[in-house]
Amino acid sequence: MKVLITGGAGFLGQRLARELLARGEVKGVGGQPQRITELVLLDVMAATGFTDSRVRAEVGDIAERSVLERVIDTQTSAIFHLAAIVSGQAEADFDLGMRINLDASRLLLETCRIRGHRPRVVFTSSVAVYGGDMPDVVRNDTALNPQSSYGTQKAIAELLLNDYTRRGFVDGRVLRLPTISVRPGKPNAATSSFASAIVREPLNGETAICPVPGSTRLWLLSPRRAIACLIAGLELDGAALGKQRALNLPGISVTVDEMVDALREVAGEAAVKRILWQPDAFLEKIVGSWPGRWDTTRAEQLGLKGEASFADVIRSYIEDEHLRPV
Repeated sequence: MKVLITGGAGFLGQRLARELLARGEVKGVGGQPQRITELVLLDVMAATGFTDSRVRAEVGDIAERSVLERVIDTQTSAIFHLAAIVSGQAEADFDLGMRINLDASRLLLETCRIRGHRPRVVFTSSVAVYGGDMPDVVRNDTALNPQSSYGTQKAIAELLLNDYTRRGFVDGRVLRLPTISVRPGKPNAATSSFASAIVREPLNGETAICPVPGSTRLWLLSPRRAIACLIAGLELDGAALGKQRALNLPGISVTVDEMVDALREVAGEAAVKRILWQPDAFLEKIVGSWPGRWDTTRAEQLGLKGEASFADVIRSYIEDEHLRPV
């Protein structure tokens, strides 16, 4: 089996690649295990740190047809489409967000249609496809109503994937990711970046800025469980998904105050004191439009799982990153 990961040099892309290589196989049509023979990692910069002969790092602009034609052929059985311009950047640069989040997504689907081999395509969407006046608990079939350019781009791409699947061009599945926390490394341009920073930086003995009130409710998932869900999503039988290919992934509904309490539980009061509260009206408006409670019954019935508590999320981050909290 040949597998393509767009955004393969990114945080989730690299973690997904390593997990796939470690497993060595994934379930294909009929639920039968298929050995991974080639793993193509496409990004605007080369994925590094891979010595496995199955890995092929490709550099290119995903919005260019020639690039996608180079990496997608009739042997490409599975595609994880992770490449995206993150929320804050897509809001600040409308043209770039449209080009990468929407135009490139359609081009990828169109390349698959032209190849004619109907690969499985996992598209990572976002909580940002929802917004406005929402019910207390967002269901899998709650109407999409994005309140940002990023959310709009993701919502349109979701509908495209559903239609390309209906037409038999691909076997698609949309996984709506909660905010991923805790991400290692430095803050990025995502509006939700603070959801990792207020844990990551204090654990490293550094100060962190929290730009939203403690009452702000978020829907979170750890990197560890996100990767497990991506692979489980790929392995799902298309017949079990039926005509509605989008799934709200299981996560944890917590307020920022509850996140801070979990940090206190795991790392003590000294870590909590490193959080500085500095309101940012722009970020508050965007984050406040996202749903905080989700009904994920459908995803759970299909075997996808999240964590039990945010303290567990913090502990998994410490374990995965081999940290000794300061």
